[in-house]
Amino acid sequence: MKIIHISDIHLTIPGEEMGGLDPHARLSQALAHVASNHPDAARIIITGDLAHWGEKAAYEALQRALADLRIPVRLLIGNHDNRTTFLSVFKDHPTDRAGFVNHAETLDGHRFIYLDSVGERTHAGHFCEARRAWLQNELSNCERARLFLHHNPMLLGLPASDQIALVESDRPQFRELIAEHSAKIDYIHFGHVHAPIHGCFAGVPFASVPSTGNQSIPDFDEADLLKGAPMAPSYFVLLIHGCDTTIHQMPFTWEGPIVTTGTGWEDWAKPNEAAE
Repeated sequence: MKIIHISDIHLTIPGEEMGGLDPHARLSQALAHVASNHPDAARIIITGDLAHWGEKAAYEALQRALADLRIPVRLLIGNHDNRTTFLSVFKDHPTDRAGFVNHAETLDGHRFIYLDSVGERTHAGHFCEARRAWLQNELSNCERARLFLHHNPMLLGLPASDQIALVESDRPQFRELIAEHSAKIDYIHFGHVHAPIHGCFAGVPFASVPSTGNQSIPDFDEADLLKGAPMAPSYFVLLIHGCDTTIHQMPFTWEGPIVTTGTGWEDWAKPNEAAE
């Protein structure tokens, strides 16, 4: 099974830039690349920060951008999103009983669980008791699971970025829940940090995906300021075989030459040696 993971598209009102870039053009490039190279994907999952300022026109633009895709799309919200405005545009989007944008589906025998980690007027992540109860129920009633959310639920060793991770008051309970069900959770996928970061959390592997916009620059000393630059964007292709996962990072804006090389021993010989 192939899954496309995209994150942090940060759409604006069309015509407005975000961080010196046109986020709509970037999303269009990403989706066109996916459609051309991965039409066999089972899902495109976009893990939040759909709209940079949570504006209705940005969500309407996203709705138009996704309208003709042949691959089913699953949407999550992030800290830049406005839950109420999002749901006013995506009127049929599923929510849990408490109104959070938590939803799930079963693909190839695995429960794909999409989490709402958004708080009110804060860039840090939140996962309250009601959301934990919903997740507990999902995990208790499935055999295999894979989690997607916007915020990193663990600290990443980046002081400034860790200020807007899942808040300290919610982290222990979330970790306990993951640890309790770690034997059945294959992976945790998230965005938010605009960088590819991989590791293991409570016995479960995790991976964050880069943004389609600006990328972050890791700083292990800076405590207050997030650092970023308009470096090349990418998305992830997840290849899932049972409980096994392979993740490929896909650049989609490169327009320069591409060099092809064979795989035989002679194909990598030094030119002057090959001539002899």
